[in-house]
Amino acid sequence: MSTRLIIQIAYSLLIARWKQTLVAAIGVTFSITMFITLLSFMTGLNKLLDGLILNRTAHVRLYNEIRPDSIQPVQQVPEYNATYHIIRSVKSGNSRQEIYNSKAIMDRVKQDTRVLGIAPKITSQVFFNEGSLDITGVIYGIDVEAESRLFFFTDYMVKGQASDLKNVANSIVLGKGLADKLLADIGDVVQITTAQGEQFRLKVVGHFQSGLQELDKTQSFASINTVQKLLGKPASYVTDIQLKLTDVNIAPQVAKEFGTVFSIDAEDIQTANSQFETGTTIRTIISYAVGITLLVVAGFGIYNILNMMIYEKMDSIAILKATGFSGRDVNRIFILIALGIGFFGGITGLLIGYLLSSLIDQIPFNTAALPTVTTYPINYNPIYYMIAGSFSLVTTYFAGFFPARKASKVDPVVIIRGK
Repeated sequence: MSTRLIIQIAYSLLIARWKQTLVAAIGVTFSITMFITLLSFMTGLNKLLDGLILNRTAHVRLYNEIRPDSIQPVQQVPEYNATYHIIRSVKSGNSRQEIYNSKAIMDRVKQDTRVLGIAPKITSQVFFNEGSLDITGVIYGIDVEAESRLFFFTDYMVKGQASDLKNVANSIVLGKGLADKLLADIGDVVQITTAQGEQFRLKVVGHFQSGLQELDKTQSFASINTVQKLLGKPASYVTDIQLKLTDVNIAPQVAKEFGTVFSIDAEDIQTANSQFETGTTIRTIISYAVGITLLVVAGFGIYNILNMMIYEKMDSIAILKATGFSGRDVNRIFILIALGIGFFGGITGLLIGYLLSSLIDQIPFNTAALPTVTTYPINYNPIYYMIAGSFSLVTTYFAGFFPARKASKVDPVVIIRGK
């Protein structure tokens, strides 16, 4: 039979039992809506939480690890060469935190096409002097422009301008928690003491809030030149070289390569933050599992409705087959009915899912820990809509396949004789 006639018959059967059709379509719509909304919200939340760490983490970090000397003094004495050495309380060696020949390394790394950008950094332990109290903290010497371009430094500034670190001499940006401890506002002067016992006074030009409270209670930032001056180090002194790559997935390979070439310790982002990736993966799997379960449940509902429709339409099926429709034609009619329910229910579900996600995206979400976040996070990735639309059609196809096959095997003689 012609395809046009089969489509008309399928449409007539859908309209004849429009209440059952509507119930089946609503089931698909609800499933698709919840799938889109749940996945968009969960993945948006994942990106927000992981971004607190990953946005501020280098894809590859070059540094010198402090570790015990591989060769202890007793091993260098010739008369003990033929003996076993049992050494206790091994202390760290005189390894230097400074990256040797850092400028040459940075020049070489910049030439690599896999590297998007680099940001040198200095890490130093200091004490913030508040009256008779000494508050332990960490001061990071950074290249403000590189940090802002590669690691979104300005996005986490809640007060002041990041550029003031470069433009104002002897300036510092305090973590929000640390600033609250010191009661230090913009324009105030704080006194710090370095590990070498030297004291300096720095002007506060901003507050920084990463969203991780424990870090914000200890960390602060100054320009590289300022920290080098505090530590009494030359202009070449750098303790970390942070790299952003064009593709984060090649970070382990690049870290291993650079570590070997430059004889330096190298850590990739996957190794440094494996726990965050694991948590993200698990939460995403749970979201997919719940959404797909909803679609499967809707598929069973369509299966039951089509089964009932076939039972009630036995007379119509018998007449169709008696007038020349083959079993294959009848099979196509009921498959079209199932796909029609899946298509219209899926389209409606995608639309409502998008609208519901947009509504959630407008709901205010204000917390002191995340000042840059004003609404609930939503991820509008088109792939979720493609997955939901495809799965709605696949689910409804299989929901209609078995009832359609049953309808195609109806013997019209038995049905008519029974009547």
